[in-house]
Amino acid sequence: MIRLLVAEDMHIVRSALVALLDGEDDLEVVASVARGDQVLDALASTAVDVAVLDLEMPGGDGVSVAARIRREVPGTKVVILTALGRPAAVRGALAAGVDGFVLKNAPVEELVDGIRRVAAGGRVLHPELAAAAVQRGDSPLTPRESEVLGLVAEGCTVREAAHRLSLSEGTVRNYLSVVVDKLHARSRTDAVNIAQGNGWI
Repeated sequence: MIRLLVAEDMHIVRSALVALLDGEDDLEVVASVARGDQVLDALASTAVDVAVLDLEMPGGDGVSVAARIRREVPGTKVVILTALGRPAAVRGALAAGVDGFVLKNAPVEELVDGIRRVAAGGRVLHPELAAAAVQRGDSPLTPRESEVLGLVAEGCTVREAAHRLSLSEGTVRNYLSVVVDKLHARSRTDAVNIAQGNGWI
C-alpha cells in the first residue's frame, strides 16, 4: 500500500483528489492539508510514501515545501501537481529534488501511474514540460540588468531604481531598453512578465 499526503488549497479539488486516489486498491491517502506550512507537521505525525503537492498554495508553494521535505523527510517522495506548466516552475521543481511533475488537466490515470512510478523510485515529467524547461535555458540578462528589471517588477519608477542602485536615470533607462530588446518584449511590463515567467527575476 502506498501512503499519500495531498496538499491542495481548493477544498473541492482536494476532496476530489482524495476520493480518486483512495479509490485505487494500492493507494491510501493518510493525510490532507490546505496549506504549504501544514505539510511538514503532517509528515512529522504520519508516515507518508509520496506527498502530492499543489504548486500554488498559501503558506508555501509546492517547490519550496518540496525542498524542505527533501532536507527534513528525505524518505518521502514528492509529486508536484499544477495547472501551470511554466518552464521556470519545472526547473525550480527539478532543482528542489521533486520526483514528479504532473499537470492538473492530465488524465487521472497519468497521476495515479506517476505516483506508482515515483513510489517505486522513478521520476515523472511530461515530455513537453521537460522540453520547454530545457529550451528556455538560462537567463540572457546580466546580473545588473536583472537587478534593474527586478526593481521595476517591484513597482519602482526609473527615478527610484536609479536612486537605489546609485545610477543615473539615463543609465537605468538604457538598461531597460537593452532588456526589452534582449527579451523581444513589447514594453517594460512585457519584459517583466517574460522574465518572471521564466524565473529570471
